[in-house]
Amino acid sequence: MKKNNHNKSPYLFVFGLLCLAAAGSYFYVEQLTNGILLTLTLLGLLSIFLTGYKSLTNQSSRRWYRLQWKKISFIIAIVFFSSSFLVGINYYTFNLPYRWDVTHDKQHTLTKNTIDIVNAIDQQVDITAFYVGLPPKYLVDLLAEFERASNGAINIEIINPIERIGYAAQFGNVINGKERKLIIRSGEERKDVDFSEYSLTEEQVINALVKVTREQRQVYFLTGHGEYSISNEENLGLSIFAKTLEANNMNSKSLMLGIEKKIPDDCDVLIIAGPHTELTQTEQTLINDYLNKGGDALFLIEHTFVTTPDKPLTSEQENKNPSLNAILNQWGINIGTDIVVDLSSHVGKDVGSPATNNYLAHKAITAGLDYTFYVRPRSISVLDERRPTIKLAPIVLSSTKESSWAETNRTLDIQFNEGIDIPGPVPISYVIFEPKEDGDTSDTRIIVFTDADFLTNIYINKYSNASMGLNIVNWVSELDYTVYLNPKLVNVERLDLTSKQQRMIAAILFLMPLLIILCGGVVGMRHRSRV
Repeated sequence: MKKNNHNKSPYLFVFGLLCLAAAGSYFYVEQLTNGILLTLTLLGLLSIFLTGYKSLTNQSSRRWYRLQWKKISFIIAIVFFSSSFLVGINYYTFNLPYRWDVTHDKQHTLTKNTIDIVNAIDQQVDITAFYVGLPPKYLVDLLAEFERASNGAINIEIINPIERIGYAAQFGNVINGKERKLIIRSGEERKDVDFSEYSLTEEQVINALVKVTREQRQVYFLTGHGEYSISNEENLGLSIFAKTLEANNMNSKSLMLGIEKKIPDDCDVLIIAGPHTELTQTEQTLINDYLNKGGDALFLIEHTFVTTPDKPLTSEQENKNPSLNAILNQWGINIGTDIVVDLSSHVGKDVGSPATNNYLAHKAITAGLDYTFYVRPRSISVLDERRPTIKLAPIVLSSTKESSWAETNRTLDIQFNEGIDIPGPVPISYVIFEPKEDGDTSDTRIIVFTDADFLTNIYINKYSNASMGLNIVNWVSELDYTVYLNPKLVNVERLDLTSKQQRMIAAILFLMPLLIILCGGVVGMRHRSRV
């Protein structure tokens, strides 16, 4: 009977170690203390205590452990050195600059994004390729993939314009031995793609398909107040975002309202991307009139300035990057003068750059998105006094309740003050919708983000920032298409992980070899006890 109890002791001891390891990993990943952590810790300590108590009260156990102390010490040493080796390897992996990229392009397989777009085509599309001589297999395979994915919506033909001069003439083509062209038609729309110099690519075909099958939208970016510019190709420009909109058949133009004195009639979406100075009263009135008449807009509000206690903010700094509350208060929301921080999930070491996947269920906007991150966003609150026809809902919130809040102290003293700071999860984006009852005016759609940096050239290709930007413009412009992400424009060159994801991976890499070592130790101890 004693032997049987002794045989169970190693299992109880291992269970205790695993509980303590799980508790440590949980605390490391979540950065908070709660019931789960306490339960795992108590179970681990209790299991190890019971193992020790059995050993002390059982004569055969004491004799066995005296005989086996060298083996136990050896197992402990293996665990210690293995853990140290694992920590060292991971440290150098994360800190050394060397990387080995073994990925390759799947040239004969359409991307999932392309397949989703082609599947959604609900009109007839004819694709005609002009190629003198025998067409290469890559071209045949590529076009066949598009035809197969369309479920009958796309018809493909490859012709030799020299052999079929009469047929080619109706397309207005110049017939020569060097020309290679793809013509995509749907209804009265047509898009020509010349691939005489280079091989035809999936991106060229899907881009042309989007142009002929989707309604074009006109997007205007407000300028004149230090906003981010669509012509700026530097880090803080929006040129990549504008090109990505263009790939989705959304044309972008700049609008200096102070000169034009009106919002153009063809404006489908007005984007105000991070103004650094206040809009004039006239400009605010023009924007309000535009929204009240059923106009749609995207507001990207820039962060407030922060400082240190020894350098108080100047009046100019306090008023820089306006909240635009003079406009947004009329639509039921108010932008705070704080900074949303998240201690558990952020980018790099900046707790003021929260990375979150805490989205509310807006299918057209957030479905399928991974993490998005924002640079020093502000909080958004809902005003009690607003028109009853206005419908409001948050889109993006900070990740956790325990470790995120809206910090009102702008001197970088990061600590939660109850009654002063706003506890998490904090909304940093809102959708506003107001249906019109007269039938002659279209509904008003507004989306507000308290950050503009996430769509700039330096950040748009991180996480799901590009998808979020396209989705919100798509919804505001009253379209329901699947967005198209051109990998040439949005290219993620490395794996970006949030601080929480990094801790999760480190915990898993630590626990896996530890579990293997412990199981091996138990088997060895069981074997020795039988001998």
